Amino acid sequence: MDSSIDWGNLPFSYIRTDYNVRCRYADGKWGEIEVCSSELINIHMAATCLHYGQESFEGQKAFRCPDGKIRIFRIDENAARMQSTSRGLMMPEMPTDLFTEMVKKVVKLNERFIPPYESGAALYIRPLMIGTSAQVGVHPASEYLFLIFVTPVGPYFKGGFACTDYCITRDYDRSAPLGTGKYKVGGNYAASLKANDIAHKAGYSCEFYLDAKEKKYIDECGAANFFGIKDNTYITPKSTSILPSITNKSLQQLALDLGMTVECRQIPEEELSTFEEAGACGTAAVISPISKIDDPTTGKSYVFSHDGKPGPVCEKLYKKLRNIQYGIEPDIHNWNLVLD
Repeated sequence: MDSSIDWGNLPFSYIRTDYNVRCRYADGKWGEIEVCSSELINIHMAATCLHYGQESFEGQKAFRCPDGKIRIFRIDENAARMQSTSRGLMMPEMPTDLFTEMVKKVVKLNERFIPPYESGAALYIRPLMIGTSAQVGVHPASEYLFLIFVTPVGPYFKGGFACTDYCITRDYDRSAPLGTGKYKVGGNYAASLKANDIAHKAGYSCEFYLDAKEKKYIDECGAANFFGIKDNTYITPKSTSILPSITNKSLQQLALDLGMTVECRQIPEEELSTFEEAGACGTAAVISPISKIDDPTTGKSYVFSHDGKPGPVCEKLYKKLRNIQYGIEPDIHNWNLVLD
């Protein structure tokens, strides 16, 4: 491991590592895997990714575990989600076996940057695909670049697994019901920057979106999925405009394993008042328990934590998922890829 890094105080940001891996698509097929030490991409100024948004990415993590092994969580799900995004944006699909081979290679090449187990940090893996052929006119590119870089990261929120406050925004939408919200593309995140900045300046950790069509139902917590807990039931929104979170999918399975009921359905805003606990979930934070959600328009405040601490179900789900990722608990669903 790199002794110059303060593993216990890592921010969630980019730190240069030794290598990235790349693969190019041209003439209807993927080429060979290239290993690169440069952080730069040389692309044409008329590339489709710059003008027409043909760009997609993923986010996943590799963990150094107590048994000395390195584990990567649900790599097949990331490959499948990126393939779904490719179909939606008319980009070539990266085959799962090639995707997996490139992830394994880039993690091994940068093994010295995988944080130690005790640090609470992880190696963040960022696959990226961009349209690179030069053209003026809205149609799919003929050439693409797929690359993966990695960077060690600390907790997404400074407090780690701690309650945070959210505020509902009605002036901005992250995505439309039949738009690109279910795909992991940069445009969705650019659309959230203004609302996120307003929420931060008002003292909240993040903005909270209602559905774009009627402004009646719960959609997403910033760029994360939402879930609520009541009556031993895990409830999460069903919507065509939110990203299908791999973390959320995993938490739903763990809830079932713990004997809970799982419901994926529309959640009216007023139902927030009935939840015993609530949280935001995603690769970066795993679970970010929600202390309260304020609605500045109506003046309502939905409170889920009266002592500022995560609820028992959030804590149980968080620990169970983390223990599986670190190889501490049995991986009965075969979610982890253990590197040689």
